[in-house]
Amino acid sequence: MEIRASSTPVLDWTGDCLAIGLFEEGVELVGDLAALDAKLAGILKEVIAEEDFKGKGGSTFFTRIGGSSHVKKVILVGLGKKDTLKLDTLRRAAAAIARLGKKQKCKTIGINLPLWNDDATATAQALAEGVQLALYQDNRFKSEIDEKIVQVETVDLLGLSGQEAAITRANQIASGVALARQLVAAPANSVTPITMAETALDIAKETGMQIDILEKEECEKLGMGAFLGVAQASELPPKFIHMIYKPEGTAKRKVAIIGKGLTFDSGGLNIKGAGSGIETMKIDMGGAAATLGAAKAIGLLKPDVEVHFISAVTENMISGRAMHPGDILTASNGKTIEVNNTDAEGRLTLADALVFADKLGVEAIVDLATLTGACVVALGEDIAGLFTPNDELASELEKASDSAGEKLWRMPMEEKYFDGLKSSIADMKNTGPRAGGSITASLFLKQFVKETPAWAHLDVAGPVWADKENGYNGPGATGFGVRTLVNWVMG
Repeated sequence: MEIRASSTPVLDWTGDCLAIGLFEEGVELVGDLAALDAKLAGILKEVIAEEDFKGKGGSTFFTRIGGSSHVKKVILVGLGKKDTLKLDTLRRAAAAIARLGKKQKCKTIGINLPLWNDDATATAQALAEGVQLALYQDNRFKSEIDEKIVQVETVDLLGLSGQEAAITRANQIASGVALARQLVAAPANSVTPITMAETALDIAKETGMQIDILEKEECEKLGMGAFLGVAQASELPPKFIHMIYKPEGTAKRKVAIIGKGLTFDSGGLNIKGAGSGIETMKIDMGGAAATLGAAKAIGLLKPDVEVHFISAVTENMISGRAMHPGDILTASNGKTIEVNNTDAEGRLTLADALVFADKLGVEAIVDLATLTGACVVALGEDIAGLFTPNDELASELEKASDSAGEKLWRMPMEEKYFDGLKSSIADMKNTGPRAGGSITASLFLKQFVKETPAWAHLDVAGPVWADKENGYNGPGATGFGVRTLVNWVMG
């Protein structure tokens, strides 16, 4: 599929389907749209009245055009109130148009939507992202593909001539999201610590990044007892991935992104029981998937920021070598951890990853993890929890997520709650009381960041997967976090 920046006026565009965006305010057809309606013998005004189309945000209507018209079909998409138009409104509108156009077997689509904030570049990028994300398909594990399904071949962004660079940027970001989706969606017999490392190597080769894959023996030398404690039950070797993007000139900033990389989580000896969703635990590397997806996009976009991408990748399995509930592990900063629940393993792998990143001299660290069910209970499946003691970093991430259309909500880090993690025989336990579970998890992670000025933890357990279609996501893996991370790095 090709997305094109088109100079063709809406009155002159020819193709299978023309999509038009309308605001709620009276759903008026003025200017070129009034002229288009006249050219189409008044059909737009007619269907708006007959179908009582009010332009409500997210609403759509489809109709066929008879006769020898220059377009065969028309899609109306509601944009809500004009004074509350957001960039993500346009992204979601483009996604809705692309999906409906495909359903109606349109090979060529023209999209005519208003500019956001008079910014043609941001508008073009958002529209292209929406189209790409909505039309993403994953047929890797199907033995047969229905060849009769008509695919969209070209999408023209009308009135956005000269915005080819914005479309290219959108395609590069979408390629990172697609990679994250593929990693999360693939089963644990397909995506393993070994294949995750191979994927990172492929990204580094494609983008010219530096890369270092630390094997078990190297992790042992670094004292990564928390990470290796989780890994010791698996038949597959752990892989500690460290990718480095450096700009050609002087970097204006140096940051690190860390993703939790549990390619499968059985729960360990505290095995996940009936109704626990153990069959979905292939998604427990959603943080690492977003990290690698962001690495691919950033490697293609080439910002003037040095970025370190890190993930301690392993399985959490059961065997005669498995860590026991009650074991004490020593992390690479010397902190000792009493393991009171082997199913709270992600924070153990992140502990050593955070210590590693903390020694790199970066200005900020952001980690992403499908860490707690408690965060899903608190915020639902569409919103990630943002935990940080740093107001400036919180503001940066909130701005980046708002532009991306990926929802974050800043959560409290109540220091008193750390009392629930205190151990009588070690420095801390790996889990606290049931109440405030996502907060105590973030306080646990905080113990492994000492030198870095700013750190934030994103609990993405809810939004990495969608059970049903939701805007430009799902059903299935969403690639959540990639676009927020890219926006944060790009500034």
